[in-house]
Formats: sequence, C-alpha cells, structure tokens
Amino acid sequence: MQITVLAGGIGAARLLAGLCAVTDPAQITAICNVGDDLQWQGLHVSPDIDSVLYTLAGVEGDGGWGIRGDTTRTLEALRGLGGDAWFTIGDLDLATHLRRTAILRGGGTLAEATAALAAARGVRVTVLPVTNDPHPTIVRTVEGDLPFQTYFVQRRAQDIVTGFAFPGVADARPAPGVIEAIAGCDALVIAPSNPFVSIAPLLDVPGVRDAIAHTRARRVAISPIVRGEAVKGPAAEMLRALGHEVSATGVARLYAGLIDTFILDAVDAALLPEVRALGMDGLAFDTMMVGEAGRARVAASLLAALSASMA
Repeated sequence: MQITVLAGGIGAARLLAGLCAVTDPAQITAICNVGDDLQWQGLHVSPDIDSVLYTLAGVEGDGGWGIRGDTTRTLEALRGLGGDAWFTIGDLDLATHLRRTAILRGGGTLAEATAALAAARGVRVTVLPVTNDPHPTIVRTVEGDLPFQTYFVQRRAQDIVTGFAFPGVADARPAPGVIEAIAGCDALVIAPSNPFVSIAPLLDVPGVRDAIAHTRARRVAISPIVRGEAVKGPAAEMLRALGHEVSATGVARLYAGLIDTFILDAVDAALLPEVRALGMDGLAFDTMMVGEAGRARVAASLLAALSASMA
C-alpha cells in the first residue's frame, strides 16, 4: 500500500515512525509543512522537516524537537556575545542547518537538501517539502501580525489569534513529486497535526487541494484534539479564539468535503454520529502515541482501518 502523509509537527513525525514499524518505509511519502521555516543567524531552519527526519532516524529529543542528548554551548556563547538567542538550536542540530544552508547556497533546492539529509541519516521514507519556494505562515493576533516562530517560540503562543496569512502562497509551486505522491497513493493521511498552521499551509499551495480532491486514494484524517484538548501545541487555543468548537468534531468540520474518513480517539467515540453527519465515515480507536509501542499500535490500527475500507 502506497501511503502519503500530510505532515506537520510532532504528531506527524510520531505517526510516520509508527508506520515505519508496521509497513515498508519505502512505501511511505511525507509531504511536510514549510510555513514554520525561518532564517536563524543566516541559516535556513526547517523545524517540521527536521522533526520528521530526527524522529525517523530515531534521534529525536524528549519533547519531539531537536536531537536527543544535544547541548547548547554554541547558543550560550552566542548569548554571551550579545547575539539573538531566543530560538533554541542545539550543537548537533546546528550541523543540520549548516548542511542544508550550504546546499541551498550552492544552488540546490529545499527538496534536494531534504533528500540529502534524509539519506545521510538512513531515512527510507520519502520526505518532501510541500514547496521549494518561500511559503511562511503569518499568525494574525490582537497585537499584530507575527511570523510563526515569533508567535510560537519567542512569545510562547500567548497572543490571542485572529487569523492566519500565507503571503508567499501565490508564487509557491508544489515541489517535484508532491502532486504525484498525492495522485498515485492508495491512502492519503492527514496526520494529527494543527489544522491551521501545519495542514492549511500544505492545502493552500496551488494544486495541492485540487490533487487531494481528485486522487483515487482513500483520504483519512486523524484528530489532534482529544477530550477537548490538543495532544500537543496551541491547536485548542486557536480553535477557541477563531470561534470553532474545541473538539474532534470541530476539526472534522474543517476537513468536511476533503476527506472520506475521520478518526478520533476512543475516548471521544460519542462524537461519531456528529462526524458522520458531516458526510464522512467516522472511526474511533486509541490514538495516543506514547512510546514506540504506542506509535506502532496507532499505525497498525490505521492500516487495518484503511485495508477494511478498501476491501
């Protein structure tokens, strides 16, 4: 089964790792959000891509970011010199950004840099940025417009969100292989990622939403909201601030008309009739990806559901 995953953030990385444990990684393509990308000290940093690469390589940090056991001596020295050090970059992590930036400055694309980094870490999943072009996410707040990392890291997601903007989207083109991965897969999975700042930036790249609408694949999304709270990150606060219901149903409404099946956690099974009323199938099982065993269990349940729906 060829599986394409729309990926953004830690939830996507963990789901991909689980899929690798129960099926052939060479059958999996991850299309990654680049709206979180930033320039740091002249280096190109791609946090969502790196979370996927580090997790699939088995070296991710305890919180899902960075590299396990990394140190921050370079950052501390930079701070001591009066440098801008609000964005945490580890010493081992720094090598990734140096290598990526060298490839880009040498004329390579972000997709080529990502492929080189994946190969160097032994990652067999095909990891693609949704676009090679600049495609930043701007978070609109009551305090003004903020680049995503300023909102999320520097200001700790404390600002009240009023909307989002993607100022580069008109000129963004899907990276090579993105449309083909959507059109040619058997299953398209929207990972349990933030629908506004992880998935929307993917869907808004010209051609991507249309490819999803016309793919022959079974289209499935997994809720990032469980028991009315986000598993990780500010998705619940964003839903609330924008007037959406903070529930799995609230997320399902955002994907109505785009997917065939919506998966929510077993604790939210009572919401299945609401989900099905939106014109999609609804399934409930344990979606908590705690540890390697939890990731593999969720991936196995997902594959079983996909196989049953295709039978």
